[in-house]
Amino acid sequence: MSAIKLYRYPISGHAHRVEVFLGLLGLEHELIHVDIPSGEHKKPAFLAKNPFGQVPVIEDGDKVLADSAAILVYLAKKYDTSGQWLPEDADSYARIQRYIAIASGPVTNGPAAARRANLFGADINRVEVEKISKQVLTILNSELENTHWLVGNSPTLADVAIYSYVAHAPEGNIDLTPYENLTAWIERFESLRGFIPMQKSPVGLFA
Repeated sequence: MSAIKLYRYPISGHAHRVEVFLGLLGLEHELIHVDIPSGEHKKPAFLAKNPFGQVPVIEDGDKVLADSAAILVYLAKKYDTSGQWLPEDADSYARIQRYIAIASGPVTNGPAAARRANLFGADINRVEVEKISKQVLTILNSELENTHWLVGNSPTLADVAIYSYVAHAPEGNIDLTPYENLTAWIERFESLRGFIPMQKSPVGLFA
């Protein structure tokens, strides 16, 4: 099997979700840097791969696929023969989809938005973003009260989807110290075999 090509930007949490999952699956992959600051993602060559002009994109043979959530599901369905990462039973499958939706909603609109403001100068309503961040982190912390993983007894796509922007929330001045269950979960995730870290940026609480 030829290496899967991953078009990404190193501080994109969406791209990191895919990169870390490739590592967890032990899949050979080639990282292709997309120069976001120069606008490469909006040029015809990249738009032919993803008309929305966003990373990540993967090429798996002749298959081209965009959107981190879609890519995670694709990789799990195609390459995870154990069924661990996206179980077939209705309850687990639905619960994982819930966390993928949380990653695309409150996590993106909370911790990720705060980080985006610090990294890229995005215009945000800081009070609203901090309110959303506190709410989603409190809920996640509560849901990890008596379990090591978000769904079931082993890591799944739920954990992969949530991890990147939550772990890097301090880059947006979002303090994770009050959330002991969540910080313990981050440590467990980072201890998984094949884990690939996302580049830290010296901003916010990481400055």
